[in-house]
Amino acid sequence: MTASSNYRLLWPYVIPYVAYVVIAGLFGCLAPEWNYLIRIIVVTATLFWAWRWYVPFCGPKSCVLSIIIGIIFGIIGTALWVVCLLPFVGSSAKEWGTSPFLARIIASTLLVPIFEELLMRVYIFRIAHQWYMERRMGQTRPFEKVFHEKSLNDVKPGEWSYFAIIFSTAAFAIGHPVIAWPAAIIYGFLMSGLWVIRKDIISCIIAHATTNFTLGLYIYFTGSWNLW
Repeated sequence: MTASSNYRLLWPYVIPYVAYVVIAGLFGCLAPEWNYLIRIIVVTATLFWAWRWYVPFCGPKSCVLSIIIGIIFGIIGTALWVVCLLPFVGSSAKEWGTSPFLARIIASTLLVPIFEELLMRVYIFRIAHQWYMERRMGQTRPFEKVFHEKSLNDVKPGEWSYFAIIFSTAAFAIGHPVIAWPAAIIYGFLMSGLWVIRKDIISCIIAHATTNFTLGLYIYFTGSWNLW
């Protein structure tokens, strides 16, 4: 087993995501702003701890251009999310107060895009791709080999397969409420396409952050609280 095998890299990529979800449930009795504050503090700490194991955020192309393109894709993603989600939500929902709204938009803009893209478009995507390639080469125990002998760090920037796109998109969708699955599936394909085009993860993180931020603004200024 190599020092950077996918098995050893599991926890740095998974723990921030799990911490965010678990805290949301354990402290559900608290006011939303306090719940989000705890999530922000704890998840930020886990990201600092795990940072040394993460892949480089920038790829072979211009990082600045990736950020710009990420913003554009993020705005497109907001439009797609709203269009795909509106048919499945109710016509009304309780308005969020200023403090809960600010806490949520800070968490969803500055934290969620980082740990979610690292898990979905780096860890899960690359392992799925490696598994698919091992299967194509006739490996009889592809998952065991990929998990214990391979490293996601060996996947070249922008490398992909249809299986990796579909599998990571499905995992991304499952992490959302059922009514949001159509929107999450479309968004997962969009982010996978961005990875293939830009060959880096920074573009996906910026796009995700832009979507979460602009979606929050859209909800606040239109009163479409049913989208949250």
